[in-house]
Amino acid sequence: MSQRVAVVTGSNKGIGFAIVDKLCSVFDGTIYLTARNEELGLRAIKQLQATNPTARHKLRFHQLDITNVESIKHFADHIQRTHGGLDVLVNNAAIAFKNADPTPFGEQAEITIRTNFFGTMNVCNALFPLLRPHARVVNVSSRAGMLESIRNLEIRTLLASNDTTVQLIADIVNDFIIKAKQNSHQQAGYPKTAYGMSKIALTAATFVQQRLFDNQPNNDIVVNSLCP
Repeated sequence: MSQRVAVVTGSNKGIGFAIVDKLCSVFDGTIYLTARNEELGLRAIKQLQATNPTARHKLRFHQLDITNVESIKHFADHIQRTHGGLDVLVNNAAIAFKNADPTPFGEQAEITIRTNFFGTMNVCNALFPLLRPHARVVNVSSRAGMLESIRNLEIRTLLASNDTTVQLIADIVNDFIIKAKQNSHQQAGYPKTAYGMSKIALTAATFVQQRLFDNQPNNDIVVNSLCP
């Protein structure tokens, strides 16, 4: 039987780092700590190996920038070539602008959605075909992304519908970006936070992903959304 493999995106610090640390103690297999910056990723690996006795034998680093499709493809090819499959995927990588950041909100919205939603979906598109039977996926969302923060009932209903697709969610967040650049997003019923909107979209996509896997019941693949 192939050794089990876990991947945590954006895991050189914060929640992702803590997840990797915990996995080192409870997961029987190889664990990939990934980061956009190789230097920071290797530093995190060194730190974990110094504090967690199980990390030395389980941890590996691989560079992964979820906003770069070539980086995603390179990582997926590595997993396929080296391990032949994947058992645990934690989509943690994300960006959040500080409240005092002077970047225009429309630009913040575009960068945030591109990273947190489209980047994560691109990772899923590349790695889902590698998921083995009984695999588990966790999309790290946020309480900042509560559906109720969307005042537009039509948009809220579309996102919560059992007929929603990832493409429809993509259309909605693209509309949010357009409205954000026009400074009309709140009038259109969207939340005032780009980070929150990106996480609403991610949570909605999680339900879509699970419905698609439900059509393959023999594989027993489960996708959850986590709101720390």
